[in-house]
Amino acid sequence: MGRRKKEPRIVHREHIASAAQNLFMKKGIEAATMDDIAKEAGYSKATLYVYFQNKDEIIGLLVLESMKKLHDYITSALAQHQSTRKRYDMICQALLRYQEEFPFYFKIALDEININFEQEGCFPEEKETFRIGEKINDALRQFLQEGILANEIRADVPILPAIMAFWGMLSGLIQTGSNKEAYIKQELRLSKQAFLKYGFDTLYRAIAAEEEP
Repeated sequence: MGRRKKEPRIVHREHIASAAQNLFMKKGIEAATMDDIAKEAGYSKATLYVYFQNKDEIIGLLVLESMKKLHDYITSALAQHQSTRKRYDMICQALLRYQEEFPFYFKIALDEININFEQEGCFPEEKETFRIGEKINDALRQFLQEGILANEIRADVPILPAIMAFWGMLSGLIQTGSNKEAYIKQELRLSKQAFLKYGFDTLYRAIAAEEEP
């Protein structure tokens, strides 16, 4: 323990967050307690509170790290192709990859957005998560604007409402594909991949400048 005490604060926080993530994957976020996290990380509960005020702060750090990855996925997707349709497909795959790698945080990141950073109990991670989310929205705004200029997206599409609507529709579609996979296979006779492709295609047609052949 002597060596551990000499490690920088950030090392302790990252170690605790990593242990919490493992625990959340096993028990679920709601069921896991600070006692559980301390045990998983190999710390006393008192020591845990030296590095985090509560479980919400730990979750905030994990959501922030996962949002950074989502930002990387989406910006990378947008950089890989020039056609609007191919870039859209890559965005969908980036969101799907994010949900598969971070199923708990996928849902949390889409919950209520805190925009009052002066309120009591607000963590720095929340403000940074909001900032990164706005960077993602800016990238998507540019994507839509470029699609309109290329005559591949309808000129009457309202940019900001479209971004918010697509966040909700794409995330809901992906979550449904994950939660209802067995039903989709049995009753729809579709694989999860085929179901998602149908959904992604349907949503794209809602903003496409003209019907695809």
